[in-house]
This record gives sequence, structure tokens and C-alpha cells, in this order.
Amino acid sequence: MIDFDWTFFALAIPAVMFAGISKAGFGSGAAFAASAILALVVPPGAALGIMLPLLMVIDAVSLRPYWRKWDVPSARGIIIGAVPGTALGALVYALVDADVVRILIGLICIAFVGWQWGRARGLIRVGSFAFSRGWAWITGTVAGFTSFVSHAGGPPVAVFLLGQGIAKTTYQATTVVSFWAINWMKFLPYLFLGIFSAQTALADLMLAPFAVLGAWLGVRAHHLVSDRVFFGLTYVLLLATGGRLLWQALS
Repeated sequence: MIDFDWTFFALAIPAVMFAGISKAGFGSGAAFAASAILALVVPPGAALGIMLPLLMVIDAVSLRPYWRKWDVPSARGIIIGAVPGTALGALVYALVDADVVRILIGLICIAFVGWQWGRARGLIRVGSFAFSRGWAWITGTVAGFTSFVSHAGGPPVAVFLLGQGIAKTTYQATTVVSFWAINWMKFLPYLFLGIFSAQTALADLMLAPFAVLGAWLGVRAHHLVSDRVFFGLTYVLLLATGGRLLWQALS
């Protein structure tokens, strides 16, 4: 049950805009923060159901500015690998309860921040490597699974693409087209699992303009805003929401 009160909109509107900015301008890696924030005020399944159509709207807005600028072998491998990953995510979601989903989302939030902190301090190194079809498939499988259960497919894709040392815009375009495809893969399983409802559809109608606005801002911020500033804010949000979700689930 979704309570469309001021608390919902106070969190949902900035969260959805943040997702648009992240996906359209900064490689999708932190867009899953929006789902985590929504899961603070609605059941986690409803948060996923609200965010998927909005992410698909953001994909549609973001695709044109980066059209054909992606790395074709990487995008193809990620998309192919995402098929079994999405199927595994659907199976896990069907078998667990809401608190397990909260724990998964919370752990992914905190693990992502920990990984970035380790990279910044040289404790974790992403070495350079040549493209590998096998690693692309593995990356897609992990991304498909984490994307299904928490819309958090960005981090594994980031590791794979950054390791190849590709240019910023190529990286951004590759994530846009990859998650455009992955999000379409998730739509029918979400429908059959009952993740969508009349209430999530109503929420999407109200929040869609903010998703488009966020995507528009993200495309422009891609060349104007420092990655360091944007992700610094992201890490604070992820730590706070991840910790809160773990507390809710375990208490």
C-alpha cells in the first residue's frame, strides 16, 4: 500500500530526478540510490515497480544524445549476459520476502560505497585489461541480477568498462544502451511477479515529468559537473539509505 502523502513526494521527487541525472550524465552507477530512497517509505517491491518505468523513460530520453557512441562489443556482451542474470533475479525475488529484498538493497548500497572508497585510497585497483567476451557475459549476468533485485546493475558494469580505459562519453553511451536493453528484459518478469500495480502506475504518472527533467539535466551536467562532486553526494545518500534499510529489515 502506497501512502501518497507529503513524505512520499518529498523523497520521491528528488530521488527520481537524481536517478535521471545519474543515468543520463554519470554512467548509471548511482541511479539505484533512487530505489533505496523510495524503499524507505514504500514496500521494496513497490519501490522497484515505481522506478522501472521511470528508468525506462530516462533511458528513452538519454538514448538519442549518445546514439551510436557506445562500444559495440562491450554493450553486446553485457546485454547477452544479462539474460540469465535477469532470470536468476526473478527466481530469487519470487522466493524471498520483503525484508530480504531490503537487506539486499542495503548491502549493495554500502558495498558500492566501500568499493569506491577503496578505489579512491588505492586499496582496490581496477587494472587495465583488453576486452574479453567471457568477462562481458559475466559482467552482464551480475548486472542483470543486481539490476532486477535493486536496479543496481551499474557498479559491475562500471568495473568492466573502466578497466578497459574507454573514454568518458563512450562509457556513458555504453551504459545507456546496455541498461535500456536490461530494463526491457525486466518488464515482463516484473509484471508476472505482481511488482506493478495500479498504485505504482499512478506514482509513475505523477513522477514521470521529474524523471524527464532529471535526464535533461544529466545530459547537460555530463560535461559541466565534476564527477567527484556528484558522486560525493551519492555516497552520503547511499550510506544513509543503505544503513536505514538494514535497520528496518533486521529490527
